[in-house]
Amino acid sequence: MTPLLDLIAEHEAAATAAADVLREQIAKLSAELALAETELTELAVTRRTLQRLTGQAEATASADATIAGAAYQQILAVFATAPSGKRAKDVCLALGLGLTAKDTEGIRAKLKRLVSRQILIEAEPGLFTLAPTPTA
Repeated sequence: MTPLLDLIAEHEAAATAAADVLREQIAKLSAELALAETELTELAVTRRTLQRLTGQAEATASADATIAGAAYQQILAVFATAPSGKRAKDVCLALGLGLTAKDTEGIRAKLKRLVSRQILIEAEPGLFTLAPTPTA
């Protein structure tokens, strides 16, 4: 019985070490993602400021005070870098939020608000993408 317990202990130690390495990688990638998202948000703010200072009209409907808020700008930054549609949970992950029902439903409500303002489209139930920009 002891050799079997020793074998289990060896496998447990190996699994623990592998889990620790993965946790370190996740922490590193989460930090890198947070930096990238911060940069995207700052660039969006800079773009809006420059457009306002130069008198250029914004390309999106962000003149709406609700949509101009930081939370919505972060969501839009996620979609600006997304090659395909995203679900509420995907947006939560991209923003570093939790995946509880409270978090995903809050994001889903914001996504639906963006759909109602024709900034996003809901390609299929629960799958959101940026609305195509009208060409002049």
